[in-house]
Amino acid sequence: MTRHVPINSALKDPQIPVQAKLVAAWASFMFLYIYVDILNFYKPGVVDGILNGLIWKFDISSTLLTIFLVSVSIPAMMVWLSMTLPARVNRATNLVVASLLIPYSMFNAAGATWEWAAFYGISIGLEVLLLAFILRSAWTWPRTSSPLTPA
Repeated sequence: MTRHVPINSALKDPQIPVQAKLVAAWASFMFLYIYVDILNFYKPGVVDGILNGLIWKFDISSTLLTIFLVSVSIPAMMVWLSMTLPARVNRATNLVVASLLIPYSMFNAAGATWEWAAFYGISIGLEVLLLAFILRSAWTWPRTSSPLTPA
């Protein structure tokens, strides 16, 4: 049986839980974060530097790689934590982590030349946009009405 719906009828936007919005934003952030790092390998000299034991200006060591692992683990864990933490802790965690990652993301432009300004500008801009969305979503987390206050 075919149901005819007028083509100009309004579409309904279903209510999306704030946790789902946060998970989607953190997952998007992770994809962007990873792909920016992968695309960075195509910059001249990056792979040669790695093969010679250097990442940017740092010697490759277990300490450096552990720092990088912790760095990438934080937003990766936020995908999981944003769906599983209780509301109050979830909100606070998202506010703190997203706030700390904004300057961290902006640090990626350190030492960049003007030749790479568009690459870093777009990547950092998108990362900061996602982090701002996370901050806004966590800040405006819906509240339940108290039994003492009228609904």
